[in-house]
Amino acid sequence: HFIDTCLRCIDFEDVIAEPEGTHSFDGIWKASFTTFTVTKYWFYRLLSAIFGIPMALIWGIYFAILSFLHIWAVVPCIRSYLIEIQCISRVYSICIHTFCDPLFEAIGKMFSSIRATVRKEI
Repeated sequence: HFIDTCLRCIDFEDVIAEPEGTHSFDGIWKASFTTFTVTKYWFYRLLSAIFGIPMALIWGIYFAILSFLHIWAVVPCIRSYLIEIQCISRVYSICIHTFCDPLFEAIGKMFSSIRATVRKEI
């Protein structure tokens, strides 16, 4: 919507900007304004008439393919991945709890009797 609104609001003064104090003759300014406005209006209509339907067809096909791939390929792949990774995470968790927990608990008990003191000497 932003680009569409900005393109519609482009006026003659936005493109042909004469600074304050520097203006052409009023007749030339009015003729230039009318030429710009009418040309922009009719050229847009001409381009829309020539390319509007083909571009709508192309963009319709593109977004249909994009939707199709998203619905039938991307989402199922992601869901399948999440299901598989959940199974793998359970096996990984069991392995960690079986092998690593006892090891780290034993190391913790070994080093639990070590006491460290800090002395500040002056």
